[in-house]
Amino acid sequence: MPDSVLMTYNNHRIAQYAQLAMILEVCATPKPGNVDRDHNYPDTHFEHFLASAVSVYPVLEQASQDHGGIGRYIHKAVLESGKWQKGGNTHFGAFMLLLPLVMAAGKLAKMNESTPEIFPELKSRTMELVQNTTVEDAVEIYKAFSQAGVRVKDVSDLDLNDPASIDNIRTNGTTLYQLMEISSSYDMIAKEWTNGYPLTFSCANSILKKKEHICINDAVVWSFLEILSWNPDTFIGIKFDGPTAENVSAQAKSIVNTIEVSGFDDARGDIRAFDEELIRDGINPGSTADIMIAGLFVALMGGLEV
Repeated sequence: MPDSVLMTYNNHRIAQYAQLAMILEVCATPKPGNVDRDHNYPDTHFEHFLASAVSVYPVLEQASQDHGGIGRYIHKAVLESGKWQKGGNTHFGAFMLLLPLVMAAGKLAKMNESTPEIFPELKSRTMELVQNTTVEDAVEIYKAFSQAGVRVKDVSDLDLNDPASIDNIRTNGTTLYQLMEISSSYDMIAKEWTNGYPLTFSCANSILKKKEHICINDAVVWSFLEILSWNPDTFIGIKFDGPTAENVSAQAKSIVNTIEVSGFDDARGDIRAFDEELIRDGINPGSTADIMIAGLFVALMGGLEV
């Protein structure tokens, strides 16, 4: 296959992997507290997530061929998602994680070899991209925040509700990576950006390992619970408070312990009860779901088969 044809094929495949990662995540059931095949939220439904995942293919495919402009592509993905569904913010955090990975994947020397052996290069290329983001990337993200209606914790003079924040970004020369550094002490996604995507790659390896013994749905749910048990969810912490997020993680840890001792099947009742409790109380670990999408993308790049 000529190099030009192979490159086009790879760009299509990268975009398809990113789409499939978003679809597999929302289909995983029961995924405690989040929208899945069995649960909707009042204004955000299962179908909204599917429509969003389908809508962004052109953005993903184009990004996989580019060498910069992460903020612009995230903004474009948010806009495209909003055209296709009216369920609000379905994938903002996922786009924040996915776009750098998609762009890095397009630069892999051995993209046609789908094995975990590509993970070190994928990680290093991703970190190179995010560390070299620009002031304009930061501006694009601020524009995308307001359009997506994202719930975030405001920081000093970079208040998302204040139009002057964009002027401050340009005046201070603040890059997108520097914005992530500011948020990394309390935000899971920002921490991924600034620490080499540790949860994302851990999640990918976890899914690949579990998929050897159980179905993809259960592998995703189990890995979701593991990530949640280790890391109080940012979205819960912002929407409610820190103790609520920590309590949810403690409950997830208890279920993970049951799975490790007795097996996944014996924990299904506990998982469903946990899911129903969180849905009832409006507690959704949205940031953990975003990590799962990124992890699924990396796992698919590493050879995961559905």
